[in-house]
Amino acid sequence: MKKRPVKLSDVARAAKVSTATVSRALSLPHLVKPDTRARIERAVNELSYIAHGTARALASRRSRTVGAVIPTLYNAIFANTTHALQKTLDDAGYALVLAFHEFDPNNELRLARTLIERGIDGIVLVGTEHHAGLFELIRAMQIPYVLTWALDRTGRHPCVGFDNRHAAVMLTDHLLDLGHTEIAMISGLTAHNERARERLQGVREAMAARGLSLPRERLTERPYTLSSGRAGLAALMRTKPRPTAVICGNDVLAIGAIAECKELGVELPHEVSITGFDDMEISSLIGPGLTTVHFPTGEMGRIGSIMLLALISGAPVSRCHELPVRLVVRGTTAPPLAGAPRREQLTRIAGD
Repeated sequence: MKKRPVKLSDVARAAKVSTATVSRALSLPHLVKPDTRARIERAVNELSYIAHGTARALASRRSRTVGAVIPTLYNAIFANTTHALQKTLDDAGYALVLAFHEFDPNNELRLARTLIERGIDGIVLVGTEHHAGLFELIRAMQIPYVLTWALDRTGRHPCVGFDNRHAAVMLTDHLLDLGHTEIAMISGLTAHNERARERLQGVREAMAARGLSLPRERLTERPYTLSSGRAGLAALMRTKPRPTAVICGNDVLAIGAIAECKELGVELPHEVSITGFDDMEISSLIGPGLTTVHFPTGEMGRIGSIMLLALISGAPVSRCHELPVRLVVRGTTAPPLAGAPRREQLTRIAGD
């Protein structure tokens, strides 16, 4: 004989609570006392109860599922934000479904449409630059959403993020204050990535304020990978005169650049200073430690999920939440070598 499915009432009977309490524990666990929740969880596990998600969604008009379309998880910094996002949503009884668009706005639109068609209650996006059809779709379907990793100063979009341009100015000023004038940059790819563009713009603005510029030969755009950091550093070291400082678009590029310096026999930080962005955990552990800008990426994920949950419930929410950034100075930056004129000195170091 076929075994009948376990019902909510069976779980309630086993846990010695009402069906309403079981329902609340499964959908809003933070509202149920820990000991009661533990009894219900034991009953659920012992009975192998599985909630009928479709029926619950029809009854409540919610699927208790949130979608997030992010560029990639190859960059660990997105993983930090996603982990905090998932943890906060899980505490509120929501599941998180991920999709990755690999910096392709057409892919992002397609993936967002797929998630919305599957009945998500809200969606998390990265950055302010998206396919025009994405916001049209969101408005048409009335899906609550939050932008992360960037700030929309117009007030049109709910967002949580950092001022990437200001962070770049702060970092560049640090190098300029040390006495560097021969500065180069390994930027992330700026196409479809306003965060990379704003960091590049901040570097240019800080240099312009001191009467300097970033020549074309001192700028290379690369994907956010270790091998790209190595290749970018190698290319910049072939320019004449060599740069005395290289600003990298994120810590991954910077760590790759550091590895290439060691391969080339270029001494850090005296022959060249290296900086990054993001302050990944590994950046403090490598030798020498990486000078970078700290972004509270976990806090961004937490606040982003709180904002989205408020929008889903219809509660008022601040449209723009800016998080602070700070410069973290470690061992990869120092004043440029003094003594001989820089062009002659770097030629001597290179053995040309």
